[in-house]
Amino acid sequence: MSTDPYKLLGVAKDASQKDIQKAYRALAKKLHPDLNPGDKEAERKFKEIASANALLSDEEKRGRFDRGEIDAAGVEVPQRRYYRDYAGAEGPGHAYDTGAGFADLSEDDDLLSAIFANRGRRPFHMRGGDLRYHLDLDFLDAVNGVTRRVTMPDGAALDITIPPGTREGQALRLKGKGEPSPGEGPPGDALIEVSVRPHPFYVRDGNDVRLDVPISINEAVLGGKIAVPTPAGPVNANLPPGTNTGRVLRLRGRGVPLPEGGRGDVYITLKIVLPDAPDPALEAFVEGWEAGRDQAPRREMGV
Repeated sequence: MSTDPYKLLGVAKDASQKDIQKAYRALAKKLHPDLNPGDKEAERKFKEIASANALLSDEEKRGRFDRGEIDAAGVEVPQRRYYRDYAGAEGPGHAYDTGAGFADLSEDDDLLSAIFANRGRRPFHMRGGDLRYHLDLDFLDAVNGVTRRVTMPDGAALDITIPPGTREGQALRLKGKGEPSPGEGPPGDALIEVSVRPHPFYVRDGNDVRLDVPISINEAVLGGKIAVPTPAGPVNANLPPGTNTGRVLRLRGRGVPLPEGGRGDVYITLKIVLPDAPDPALEAFVEGWEAGRDQAPRREMGV
């Protein structure tokens, strides 16, 4: 199979970054190891397209590849050597040797000066590039923390610890899980950007959590203890008698975990709900309730 990254992704050499990402995503959806368990060929192809995408998505590396400075694996391509490079291996006394140690050939030539300045230099220690990934999390997993297993482009399974209180758009850094160095330097890092799925009733507000809590007519009139869900687990809240829709109660220390310890708060907004089915007894009571006729809840609205 071709090692040309353009051919691997099926794009032209003048393809835009948008076209490259589109082609990669389409292939990744077909070849990802999680979707092809046990399929070694699909795993091999996935590694190849991931490597091709990593190279072409980096403008600098793409340019160097196009100019022939690095190969498809990101490794430096040896440049053409001249007789002067080989002459140095013949030892003193050969036809090109002088007491100046090649100085006679390079002192007026910038290119040769650069070549000879690099002779005997230390190994290349440039750090490998970073790789970026995306991870979708459920609301409670982001708030409370969780360990998730993901498959990296090289096919390796990796357990990622999601810290409590992780936010939408937060990037998690995995040291040494990025691209290998083109020389003898350390590998880059993997940066995982987090997206948090909406919850059916929780809404995050900084380190606090807000939710609407329905209550019955009996609970609203008589008050008492009601069970309320929170990210830290269910809790019983004290409901005062005569509670109206829209009243807000605060539950301390039941929200998002804080880095320094403890948690934010939960704010519940109470909403009175009628029975699902008509209740003749309730209707008869309301019809005979004289005080209810005198109530004017919309007086302040001028109607």
